Amino acid sequence: MASFTLQRQPDGVADPELSLLFWGREQCAPGHTYGPGMRDFYKIHFIQSGSGTLTAAGETHRIGAGQAFLTYPHMRVTYSASEETPWLYSWIAFKGSRAEQLLARTALSAASPIFPLDDKLMPTLDQTMSRDALASDAADLLLLGRLYEFLAALIAIVPRREAGRDGRSRPNPHVADCLRYLHAHYDEDISVERMAREFQLDRKYLSSLFKRETGMPPRQYLLDYRMSRAADLLDRTDCTISEIAFSVGYRDPLLFSRMFKRVRGCSPRSYRDRRC
Repeated sequence: MASFTLQRQPDGVADPELSLLFWGREQCAPGHTYGPGMRDFYKIHFIQSGSGTLTAAGETHRIGAGQAFLTYPHMRVTYSASEETPWLYSWIAFKGSRAEQLLARTALSAASPIFPLDDKLMPTLDQTMSRDALASDAADLLLLGRLYEFLAALIAIVPRREAGRDGRSRPNPHVADCLRYLHAHYDEDISVERMAREFQLDRKYLSSLFKRETGMPPRQYLLDYRMSRAADLLDRTDCTISEIAFSVGYRDPLLFSRMFKRVRGCSPRSYRDRRC
């Protein structure tokens, strides 16, 4: 049986940067399953006992007592309790731009969503929140404080790996996956829809996230990257225009030439002859 509590904000109060939505606890029935499905908020399950599996970003993970897992907004997931030893788990759900920023300070990602419980806060976080909710005048402040306390503990347990030598922080893990995918498959007939299916993300969410991180939509990034590779081939090889078009994902050489001129300001032949 599940215990579930919805967080109610006082009238006129809303915090779009970080909002605690609900929390709860459940002894799962044998084989209890969610999904495949996606939500529009972050949700973390804390495994108190039992075992089960999580499938996310094309990977299946076995998860047992003393572990927790994070599911991301707009990402398709499936999780199932074991038939023999079903989970007893608790959970919290939250959303907001501040949540995304704070989670980016951890090593968690869609492909690596599992972390160990601490010994103090996480095993009883849902029960602590239920007690805090009884404070009639300041429950919202106490509960938001608990959420920040949990996120601080999470960053301490699974801190983000250090930035590179240039001092820049790593990109959002979804965007990093997409960039690797584009760089590996730019010579194929790929699209935003195909990439979203590959990583089990909502297409609109992926496009918005990619643009926020890179400054351009995925389609424009792919075009620029293809033309950069084409320019390199024009410089370094004696391949024909048709061969270069094929090498960067275009089966129609005329379409390739139009796209190259749009990006570089001249035709591929003029570029090779150094007339532009």
